[in-house]
Amino acid sequence: MTGTRTHLTGERAPCGRLGDADRSQEDDFEGFRMDDVHYACGCRRIRHEFHDGSVRIQTVRHDGKILLDEHSGDHEA
Repeated sequence: MTGTRTHLTGERAPCGRLGDADRSQEDDFEGFRMDDVHYACGCRRIRHEFHDGSVRIQTVRHDGKILLDEHSGDHEA
């Protein structure tokens, strides 16, 4: 599995705040991909693609409120 981490500046978080963020991406080149963004305010965006082709996308505000939680296919993460 390979991965990268990137520091971003001036990103708009799900709560609307502007600030820094860290983006982590991983790929096993067999169908699993992960793309997570953690914002300075505490918000988070997650996108995971699984080996069976299903996808999970989740957006969580810094106070813990889930703004989006979608799952495609039958996979439960």
